[in-house]
Amino acid sequence: MKENFKYEILHIDKNSGARTGVLHTPHGDIFTPIFMPVGTLATVKSLTNDDLYDVGAQIILANTYHLHIRPGDELIKRAGGLHKFMNFNRPMLTDSGGFQVFSLADIRKITDNGVEFKNHLSGEKMFFTPEKAIQIQNNLGADIIMAFDVCSEYGATHEQAEQAMTRTLNWLDRCYKVQNNPKQMLFPIVQGNFYEDLRKNSLEKTKKYCKCGIAVGGLSVGEPKEVMIRMLDVLKPDYPENMPRYLMGVGTPDYIFESIERGIDMFDCVLQTRVARNGLAMTSKGKVTLKNAKYKEDFSTLDDECDCYCCTHHTKAYLHHLVKCNEILAARLLSLHNIRFTLKMMENIRDAINNDRFLEFKQEFYNKYGIK
Repeated sequence: MKENFKYEILHIDKNSGARTGVLHTPHGDIFTPIFMPVGTLATVKSLTNDDLYDVGAQIILANTYHLHIRPGDELIKRAGGLHKFMNFNRPMLTDSGGFQVFSLADIRKITDNGVEFKNHLSGEKMFFTPEKAIQIQNNLGADIIMAFDVCSEYGATHEQAEQAMTRTLNWLDRCYKVQNNPKQMLFPIVQGNFYEDLRKNSLEKTKKYCKCGIAVGGLSVGEPKEVMIRMLDVLKPDYPENMPRYLMGVGTPDYIFESIERGIDMFDCVLQTRVARNGLAMTSKGKVTLKNAKYKEDFSTLDDECDCYCCTHHTKAYLHHLVKCNEILAARLLSLHNIRFTLKMMENIRDAINNDRFLEFKQEFYNKYGIK
Protein backbone atom coordinates (compact mmCIF):
# COMPACT_ATOMS: atom_id res chain seq x y z
CA MET A 1 0.00 0.00 0.00
CA LYS A 2 2.76 2.44 0.89
CA GLU A 3 4.29 2.33 -2.59
CA ASN A 4 1.19 4.05 -3.99
CA PHE A 5 1.11 6.76 -1.32
CA LYS A 6 3.86 8.94 0.05
CA TYR A 7 3.88 12.28 1.88
CA GLU A 8 6.80 14.67 1.72
CA ILE A 9 7.17 17.79 3.84
CA LEU A 10 8.43 20.55 1.55
CA HIS A 11 8.91 23.43 3.97
CA ILE A 12 8.19 24.40 7.58
CA ASP A 13 7.63 28.10 8.27
CA LYS A 14 10.34 29.10 10.73
CA ASN A 15 8.05 31.55 12.56
CA SER A 16 4.73 29.70 12.80
CA GLY A 17 5.55 26.02 12.28
CA ALA A 18 2.97 25.83 9.50
CA ARG A 19 4.10 23.47 6.76
CA THR A 20 3.76 22.72 3.08
CA GLY A 21 3.95 19.23 1.63
CA VAL A 22 2.96 16.95 -1.20
CA LEU A 23 0.91 13.76 -0.98
CA HIS A 24 1.55 11.35 -3.85
CA THR A 25 -1.50 9.24 -4.80
CA PRO A 26 -2.39 6.89 -7.68
CA HIS A 27 -4.33 9.70 -9.40
CA GLY A 28 -1.81 12.49 -8.91
CA ASP A 29 -0.04 14.71 -6.41
CA ILE A 30 -1.80 16.87 -3.82
CA PHE A 31 0.06 19.93 -2.58
CA THR A 32 -0.80 20.86 1.00
CA PRO A 33 -2.25 22.75 2.75
CA ILE A 34 -5.26 22.02 0.53
CA PHE A 35 -9.00 22.61 0.45
CA MET A 36 -11.17 19.88 -1.06
CA PRO A 37 -14.44 20.91 -2.75
CA VAL A 38 -17.29 18.59 -1.76
CA GLY A 39 -19.04 16.56 -4.45
CA THR A 40 -21.50 14.73 -2.21
CA LEU A 41 -23.34 12.86 -4.97
CA ALA A 42 -20.38 12.52 -7.36
CA THR A 43 -20.77 16.14 -8.45
CA VAL A 44 -19.71 19.47 -7.01
CA LYS A 45 -23.12 21.10 -7.35
CA SER A 46 -23.56 22.99 -10.66
CA LEU A 47 -19.92 22.60 -11.73
CA THR A 48 -18.39 20.46 -14.48
CA ASN A 49 -15.10 18.62 -14.18
CA ASP A 50 -13.52 21.19 -16.51
CA ASP A 51 -14.68 23.90 -14.09
CA LEU A 52 -12.94 22.08 -11.26
CA TYR A 53 -9.73 21.69 -13.26
CA ASP A 54 -9.84 25.39 -14.24
CA VAL A 55 -10.20 26.65 -10.67
CA GLY A 56 -7.32 24.43 -9.49
CA ALA A 57 -9.11 21.68 -7.57
CA GLN A 58 -6.44 19.07 -6.80
CA ILE A 59 -8.81 16.66 -5.07
CA ILE A 60 -12.55 16.44 -4.40
CA LEU A 61 -14.63 14.62 -1.81
CA ALA A 62 -17.66 12.37 -2.33
CA ASN A 63 -20.02 10.80 0.19
CA THR A 64 -20.27 7.10 0.97
CA TYR A 65 -23.72 7.17 2.56
CA HIS A 66 -25.43 9.12 -0.21
CA LEU A 67 -23.78 7.20 -3.06
CA HIS A 68 -24.64 3.88 -1.42
CA ILE A 69 -28.31 4.93 -1.44
CA ARG A 70 -28.24 6.26 -4.99
CA PRO A 71 -27.16 5.23 -7.52
CA GLY A 72 -25.60 2.41 -5.45
CA ASP A 73 -21.96 1.56 -4.90
CA GLU A 74 -22.28 -1.73 -6.79
CA LEU A 75 -23.42 0.16 -9.88
CA ILE A 76 -20.48 2.58 -9.53
CA LYS A 77 -18.14 -0.38 -9.20
CA ARG A 78 -19.51 -1.83 -12.46
CA ALA A 79 -18.88 1.55 -14.10
CA GLY A 80 -15.21 1.26 -13.11
CA GLY A 81 -15.31 3.24 -9.87
CA LEU A 82 -16.03 6.89 -9.12
CA HIS A 83 -13.23 8.26 -11.29
CA LYS A 84 -14.63 6.62 -14.41
CA PHE A 85 -18.28 7.01 -13.41
CA MET A 86 -17.96 10.80 -13.20
CA ASN A 87 -14.96 11.06 -15.55
CA PHE A 88 -12.80 12.86 -12.98
CA ASN A 89 -9.10 12.11 -13.36
CA ARG A 90 -7.64 13.67 -10.22
CA PRO A 91 -7.49 12.30 -6.65
CA MET A 92 -10.70 11.69 -4.73
CA LEU A 93 -11.61 11.09 -1.09
CA THR A 94 -14.73 9.42 0.28
CA ASP A 95 -15.91 9.88 3.84
CA SER A 96 -17.17 6.84 5.70
CA GLY A 97 -20.83 7.87 5.87
CA GLY A 98 -20.67 7.98 9.65
CA PHE A 99 -21.46 11.68 9.99
CA GLN A 100 -24.49 11.35 7.69
CA VAL A 101 -25.79 8.35 9.60
CA PHE A 102 -25.68 10.35 12.80
CA SER A 103 -26.88 13.70 11.44
CA LEU A 104 -29.59 12.67 8.95
CA ALA A 105 -31.21 9.66 10.56
CA ASP A 106 -33.97 10.60 13.01
CA ILE A 107 -34.12 7.11 14.46
CA ARG A 108 -30.95 5.16 15.03
CA LYS A 109 -29.63 2.50 17.34
CA ILE A 110 -25.91 2.30 18.00
CA THR A 111 -24.39 -0.96 19.20
CA ASP A 112 -20.84 -2.24 19.35
CA ASN A 113 -21.48 -4.03 16.06
CA GLY A 114 -22.69 -1.02 14.07
CA VAL A 115 -25.56 1.42 13.54
CA GLU A 116 -29.18 0.65 12.68
CA PHE A 117 -31.04 3.58 11.15
CA LYS A 118 -33.67 4.57 8.62
CA ASN A 119 -32.87 5.67 5.09
CA HIS A 120 -33.64 9.41 5.12
CA LEU A 121 -35.27 9.15 1.66
CA SER A 122 -37.30 5.92 1.74
CA GLY A 123 -37.61 5.14 5.43
CA GLU A 124 -36.12 1.71 4.77
CA LYS A 125 -34.29 0.16 7.71
CA MET A 126 -30.52 -0.01 7.13
CA PHE A 127 -27.52 -1.28 9.06
CA PHE A 128 -23.97 0.02 8.71
CA THR A 129 -20.97 -1.77 10.17
CA PRO A 130 -17.31 -0.77 9.87
CA GLU A 131 -16.84 -3.62 7.41
CA LYS A 132 -19.76 -2.42 5.28
CA ALA A 133 -18.41 1.16 5.21
CA ILE A 134 -15.08 -0.13 3.91
CA GLN A 135 -16.74 -2.43 1.37
CA ILE A 136 -18.78 0.46 -0.03
CA GLN A 137 -15.69 2.65 -0.26
CA ASN A 138 -13.76 -0.16 -1.94
CA ASN A 139 -16.53 -0.29 -4.54
CA LEU A 140 -16.43 3.49 -5.00
CA GLY A 141 -12.68 3.35 -5.52
CA ALA A 142 -11.53 6.73 -4.15
CA ASP A 143 -7.83 7.21 -3.45
CA ILE A 144 -8.38 8.13 0.21
CA ILE A 145 -11.05 6.43 2.31
CA MET A 146 -12.14 7.06 5.88
CA ALA A 147 -12.65 4.80 8.86
CA PHE A 148 -16.22 4.42 10.18
CA ASP A 149 -16.47 6.49 13.36
CA VAL A 150 -18.90 7.77 15.98
CA CYS A 151 -19.20 11.55 16.07
CA SER A 152 -20.58 12.52 19.49
CA GLU A 153 -22.57 15.75 19.75
CA TYR A 154 -21.27 19.02 21.15
CA GLY A 155 -22.41 19.10 24.75
CA ALA A 156 -22.10 15.34 25.28
CA THR A 157 -21.02 14.25 28.75
CA HIS A 158 -17.56 12.87 29.35
CA GLU A 159 -19.06 9.38 29.67
CA GLN A 160 -20.95 9.69 26.38
CA ALA A 161 -17.89 11.08 24.60
CA GLU A 162 -15.69 8.32 25.97
CA GLN A 163 -18.12 5.63 24.83
CA ALA A 164 -18.19 7.14 21.32
CA MET A 165 -14.39 7.39 21.26
CA THR A 166 -13.98 3.77 22.40
CA ARG A 167 -16.38 2.55 19.72
CA THR A 168 -14.52 4.62 17.13
CA LEU A 169 -11.25 2.93 18.10
CA ASN A 170 -12.82 -0.54 18.04
CA TRP A 171 -14.41 0.14 14.67
CA LEU A 172 -11.10 1.48 13.37
CA ASP A 173 -9.46 -1.84 14.17
CA ARG A 174 -12.18 -3.64 12.23
CA CYS A 175 -11.85 -1.23 9.28
CA TYR A 176 -8.10 -1.74 9.25
CA LYS A 177 -8.43 -5.52 9.15
CA VAL A 178 -10.68 -5.57 6.07
CA GLN A 179 -9.10 -2.76 4.07
CA ASN A 180 -6.64 -4.44 1.69
CA ASN A 181 -6.86 -2.44 -1.54
CA PRO A 182 -3.31 -1.17 -2.23
CA LYS A 183 -4.67 1.67 -4.36
CA GLN A 184 -6.62 3.13 -1.43
CA MET A 185 -5.28 4.78 1.71
CA LEU A 186 -7.31 4.47 4.92
CA PHE A 187 -7.30 7.56 7.15
CA PRO A 188 -8.18 6.87 10.81
CA ILE A 189 -10.26 9.52 12.61
CA VAL A 190 -9.45 11.04 16.00
CA GLN A 191 -12.51 11.65 18.18
CA GLY A 192 -12.98 12.55 21.86
CA ASN A 193 -15.43 15.46 21.68
CA PHE A 194 -14.17 18.50 23.64
CA TYR A 195 -12.41 16.70 26.47
CA GLU A 196 -8.64 17.08 26.40
CA ASP A 197 -7.91 13.71 28.01
CA LEU A 198 -10.12 11.88 25.51
CA ARG A 199 -8.64 13.69 22.52
CA LYS A 200 -5.08 12.86 23.59
CA ASN A 201 -6.03 9.27 24.35
CA SER A 202 -7.79 8.89 21.00
CA LEU A 203 -4.81 10.29 19.09
CA GLU A 204 -2.32 8.08 20.89
CA LYS A 205 -4.32 4.89 20.27
CA THR A 206 -5.04 5.86 16.66
CA LYS A 207 -1.40 6.35 15.67
CA LYS A 208 -0.62 2.68 15.12
CA TYR A 209 -3.25 2.56 12.37
CA CYS A 210 -1.83 5.58 10.52
CA LYS A 211 0.01 4.62 7.34
CA CYS A 212 -0.08 7.83 5.32
CA GLY A 213 -2.65 10.15 6.86
CA ILE A 214 -4.79 10.94 9.90
CA ALA A 215 -8.07 12.82 10.28
CA VAL A 216 -9.61 14.84 13.11
CA GLY A 217 -13.39 14.57 13.38
CA GLY A 218 -16.03 16.05 15.67
CA LEU A 219 -14.81 19.66 15.53
CA SER A 220 -16.59 22.66 14.00
CA VAL A 221 -19.92 21.13 15.03
CA GLY A 222 -21.37 24.16 16.78
CA GLU A 223 -18.78 24.87 19.43
CA PRO A 224 -17.25 28.36 19.92
CA LYS A 225 -14.15 28.96 17.80
CA GLU A 226 -11.90 29.24 20.83
CA VAL A 227 -12.99 25.77 21.96
CA MET A 228 -12.03 24.26 18.60
CA ILE A 229 -8.68 26.06 18.69
CA ARG A 230 -8.01 24.71 22.17
CA MET A 231 -8.60 21.15 20.97
CA LEU A 232 -6.22 21.66 18.05
CA ASP A 233 -3.61 23.05 20.45
CA VAL A 234 -4.00 19.92 22.57
CA LEU A 235 -3.46 17.62 19.56
CA LYS A 236 -0.69 19.55 17.79
CA PRO A 237 2.36 18.22 19.68
CA ASP A 238 1.43 14.56 19.23
CA TYR A 239 0.51 14.16 15.54
CA PRO A 240 2.56 11.75 13.43
CA GLU A 241 5.05 13.99 11.63
CA ASN A 242 5.42 12.28 8.27
CA MET A 243 1.82 12.27 7.06
CA PRO A 244 -0.98 14.75 6.28
CA ARG A 245 -3.51 15.77 8.93
CA TYR A 246 -7.08 16.28 7.74
CA LEU A 247 -9.58 18.40 9.69
CA MET A 248 -13.00 17.27 8.55
CA GLY A 249 -15.79 19.68 7.63
CA VAL A 250 -13.94 23.00 8.01
CA GLY A 251 -14.11 25.65 5.28
CA THR A 252 -14.30 29.21 6.63
CA PRO A 253 -11.13 31.26 6.08
CA ASP A 254 -10.51 32.01 9.76
CA TYR A 255 -10.88 28.36 10.78
CA ILE A 256 -8.55 27.31 7.96
CA PHE A 257 -5.84 29.81 8.91
CA GLU A 258 -6.02 28.98 12.62
CA SER A 259 -5.90 25.24 11.87
CA ILE A 260 -2.92 25.48 9.50
CA GLU A 261 -1.06 27.35 12.22
CA ARG A 262 -1.78 24.33 14.42
CA GLY A 263 -0.45 21.71 12.03
CA ILE A 264 -3.45 20.84 9.82
CA ASP A 265 -2.90 20.13 6.11
CA MET A 266 -6.27 19.20 4.55
CA PHE A 267 -9.79 20.65 4.70
CA ASP A 268 -13.23 20.11 3.15
CA CYS A 269 -16.58 21.85 3.43
CA VAL A 270 -19.91 22.28 1.62
CA LEU A 271 -19.97 25.95 2.69
CA GLN A 272 -18.57 27.37 -0.55
CA THR A 273 -21.33 25.99 -2.77
CA ARG A 274 -24.10 26.14 -0.15
CA VAL A 275 -23.76 29.89 0.46
CA ALA A 276 -23.37 30.44 -3.30
CA ARG A 277 -26.83 28.97 -3.83
CA ASN A 278 -28.08 31.61 -1.38
CA GLY A 279 -26.41 34.47 -3.24
CA LEU A 280 -23.38 34.98 -0.99
CA ALA A 281 -19.85 35.44 -2.34
CA MET A 282 -16.58 35.13 -0.45
CA THR A 283 -14.21 37.84 -1.68
CA SER A 284 -10.81 39.25 -0.80
CA LYS A 285 -12.59 42.17 0.90
CA GLY A 286 -15.07 40.03 2.81
CA LYS A 287 -18.50 38.53 2.24
CA VAL A 288 -20.78 40.02 -0.41
CA THR A 289 -24.54 39.36 -0.19
CA LEU A 290 -25.57 39.91 -3.78
CA LYS A 291 -29.32 40.01 -3.16
CA ASN A 292 -28.84 43.37 -1.41
CA ALA A 293 -30.32 46.31 -3.34
CA LYS A 294 -27.08 48.30 -3.27
CA TYR A 295 -25.66 46.01 -5.96
CA LYS A 296 -28.47 46.64 -8.47
CA GLU A 297 -26.45 49.29 -10.31
CA ASP A 298 -22.97 48.24 -9.23
CA PHE A 299 -21.09 47.59 -12.46
CA SER A 300 -17.80 46.70 -10.79
CA THR A 301 -16.35 43.20 -10.77
CA LEU A 302 -17.18 40.91 -7.87
CA ASP A 303 -13.55 40.59 -6.74
CA ASP A 304 -10.77 42.43 -8.55
CA GLU A 305 -8.22 40.03 -7.07
CA CYS A 306 -9.92 36.91 -8.43
CA ASP A 307 -9.16 35.34 -11.81
CA CYS A 308 -12.23 33.07 -12.07
CA TYR A 309 -14.69 33.16 -14.98
CA CYS A 310 -17.32 34.88 -12.85
CA CYS A 311 -15.04 37.76 -11.89
CA THR A 312 -13.47 38.22 -15.32
CA HIS A 313 -16.78 38.23 -17.23
CA HIS A 314 -19.58 39.64 -15.05
CA THR A 315 -20.48 42.54 -12.78
CA LYS A 316 -22.12 42.67 -9.38
CA ALA A 317 -25.19 44.20 -11.05
CA TYR A 318 -25.60 41.19 -13.32
CA LEU A 319 -25.04 38.76 -10.45
CA HIS A 320 -27.57 40.69 -8.35
CA HIS A 321 -30.09 40.34 -11.18
CA LEU A 322 -29.49 36.57 -11.45
CA VAL A 323 -29.81 36.07 -7.70
CA LYS A 324 -33.02 38.12 -7.45
CA CYS A 325 -34.53 36.12 -10.34
CA ASN A 326 -33.45 32.78 -8.83
CA GLU A 327 -31.60 31.93 -12.03
CA ILE A 328 -29.60 28.69 -12.00
CA LEU A 329 -26.65 30.58 -13.45
CA ALA A 330 -26.31 32.58 -10.22
CA ALA A 331 -25.60 29.44 -8.21
CA ARG A 332 -23.19 28.20 -10.86
CA LEU A 333 -21.18 31.42 -11.16
CA LEU A 334 -21.00 32.02 -7.41
CA SER A 335 -20.08 28.40 -6.70
CA LEU A 336 -17.30 28.69 -9.26
CA HIS A 337 -16.10 31.90 -7.65
CA ASN A 338 -16.29 30.74 -4.00
CA ILE A 339 -14.32 27.59 -4.75
CA ARG A 340 -11.72 29.47 -6.78
CA PHE A 341 -11.47 32.10 -4.03
CA THR A 342 -10.79 29.40 -1.44
CA LEU A 343 -8.31 27.50 -3.61
CA LYS A 344 -6.44 30.69 -4.48
CA MET A 345 -6.32 31.50 -0.77
CA MET A 346 -4.71 28.09 -0.23
CA GLU A 347 -2.21 28.78 -3.03
CA ASN A 348 -1.28 32.06 -1.35
CA ILE A 349 -1.00 30.32 2.02
CA ARG A 350 1.39 27.73 0.56
CA ASP A 351 3.46 30.52 -1.00
CA ALA A 352 3.55 32.42 2.31
CA ILE A 353 4.67 29.34 4.24
CA ASN A 354 7.40 28.60 1.71
CA ASN A 355 8.66 32.15 2.23
CA ASP A 356 8.43 32.04 6.04
CA ARG A 357 5.74 34.73 6.16
CA PHE A 358 2.60 32.79 7.03
CA LEU A 359 1.80 34.93 10.09
CA GLU A 360 2.21 38.16 8.14
CA PHE A 361 -0.02 36.89 5.34
CA LYS A 362 -2.61 35.70 7.85
CA GLN A 363 -2.84 39.19 9.38
CA GLU A 364 -2.99 40.84 5.95
CA PHE A 365 -5.83 38.52 4.94
CA TYR A 366 -7.72 39.05 8.20
CA ASN A 367 -7.47 42.83 7.86
CA LYS A 368 -8.88 42.81 4.30
CA TYR A 369 -11.53 40.13 4.89
CA GLY A 370 -12.73 41.71 8.12
CA ILE A 371 -11.83 38.91 10.52
CA LYS A 372 -11.34 40.03 14.09
